[in-house]
Amino acid sequence: MTTDHRAQVDELLADYRRSRDQLASVQRDLAKVSASATSPDGSVTAIVGAQGTLTDLELTDAAYRMRPAQLAQVIVRTTQDAAAQAAERAYRAMAPVLPAGTDPEALLRGTADLRPEEIAPPAPKRPRVVEDDEDFEQRDWLNVEHTGGPR
Repeated sequence: MTTDHRAQVDELLADYRRSRDQLASVQRDLAKVSASATSPDGSVTAIVGAQGTLTDLELTDAAYRMRPAQLAQVIVRTTQDAAAQAAERAYRAMAPVLPAGTDPEALLRGTADLRPEEIAPPAPKRPRVVEDDEDFEQRDWLNVEHTGGPR
């Protein structure tokens, strides 16, 4: 191998190692991401991880005075608020290693390289229309087996 090629290979390996180290650093940063939110009345505090997964939930005595459906709504809203904060922190952690113009939010959602029409849910299938020319006037419906055939 010529010296020129050796230098190119060494440079590529060095770039690869730097990229791996940077990726490992981002992964460590993402693993540390968490966020918390507290409901406006202070009765619920939700703590979530980087992917918005609920990791802790704190309820004050005031939470126990709510009706179950009301408490459930407060928990869901508070958790969503915490998840939005965690997502923003995750986006910021990832941004330095992403190519220019890459949307970190779309990347985390798994839609970064997809077009809108690829993400849209499929159109509902319409029932297939079958042209049936069979004449049922001559059929004896009383002498039909359960399986649909004649007796």
